[in-house]
Amino acid sequence: MIWIAGSLQIISALLLVFLVLLHSGKGGGLSDMFGGGAGAVAAGSTVVERNLDRITVVAALVFAFSSIAYGLVF
Repeated sequence: MIWIAGSLQIISALLLVFLVLLHSGKGGGLSDMFGGGAGAVAAGSTVVERNLDRITVVAALVFAFSSIAYGLVF
C-alpha cells in the first residue's frame, strides 16, 4: 500500500507541475511589465484551454487524495 500511495503521489505531483506550467499567463504578472501581455489580450478562451483547466483540476484532486491516503498510511 505504501508503494502505491507513494508512486501515485510522485506521479501526480510531477503531472500537476507540468500542467500548471502549460497554462498561459492571464496578466498582472512580470510578463506584463516587459510588454509580454499584449498577445494574451487578443487570444480568447479556447477549447484547448478549457480542457487543460479540467485536466489540471483532476490532477489536483488526485494529488490531494493521494496526499490524504499517504498521510493515513503513516
